[in-house]
Amino acid sequence: MKVILAQPRGFCAGVVRAIEIVEQALAKYGAPIYVRHEIVHNGYVVESLKAKGARFVESLAEVPSGARTIFSAHGVARSVEDEAAALGLPVLDATCPLVAKVHSQGERYVQQGRSVVLIGHAGHPEVEGTMGRIPGPVHLVQCEADVEALALAPDEPLAYVSQTTLSVDDTKLIIAALERRFSDIVGPETKDICYATQNRQSAVRQLSQLVDVILVVGAKNSSNSNRLREIGTEAQVPTFLIADKSELDLESLRGAGIVGLTAGASAPEILVEEVIEALRGLGPLELSMLPGEEENIEFKLPAELLDH
Repeated sequence: MKVILAQPRGFCAGVVRAIEIVEQALAKYGAPIYVRHEIVHNGYVVESLKAKGARFVESLAEVPSGARTIFSAHGVARSVEDEAAALGLPVLDATCPLVAKVHSQGERYVQQGRSVVLIGHAGHPEVEGTMGRIPGPVHLVQCEADVEALALAPDEPLAYVSQTTLSVDDTKLIIAALERRFSDIVGPETKDICYATQNRQSAVRQLSQLVDVILVVGAKNSSNSNRLREIGTEAQVPTFLIADKSELDLESLRGAGIVGLTAGASAPEILVEEVIEALRGLGPLELSMLPGEEENIEFKLPAELLDH
């Protein structure tokens, strides 16, 4: 069997930073440290941080008075920040800088007198956080039909922003529909989108030209991992999203000559390595890697952790 690894795959800079914030906070302040929502959408990461003393909660009401609290990489609404301040909780914010950039863009558009359209998935924590940070009307659209359903005048001053786990390709049809329908609409440049999302999706498109089957290592609740699976499927390659090696169906892969392997932006490389080892159980394995985008972006930690 040949296994071709996508490049890039796995952790992006925002995920690395978020995990490091939890680990450095534990090292500096000691356990327990409370984290609102999963720090990133990956069960393995969450369990390993729990073992080190992190406690994950869905609501700040679950955090003891005065306990150090971390906001997840997905970002939070301003009301959550206000609640933390009212409860007197010392907070470290692990919001991905690229998500924070979307928040700033949205706020700037409102200051220009525009209503904001957010392209994203309803219920996703990043979308809830973004909608709760923009101080004005925000209209969520998930598809072109949602654009047609917007109860807004064709000349209403509008602006759009998008969830960072969607790429240029994911949003271009929706943006085109917005631009057709509304005469006064602006949005960020394509260079402002999340580089990691775009790079991982491009790598899967490349993989799909070369392989019989694609395996995506990632969590079921990870938006970007699900999108990688969809891209493989759209390219008419059987594509499976697996949390780890335990979800591998080795028998179904026995006849596959070439397997493509990638991982979502919140999936650690160790899970990819374990899948490769499991595939070796089927017989000799030839491993290669796609040439792809080299990622060397690093995001700084919060100032209070830098002196640790």
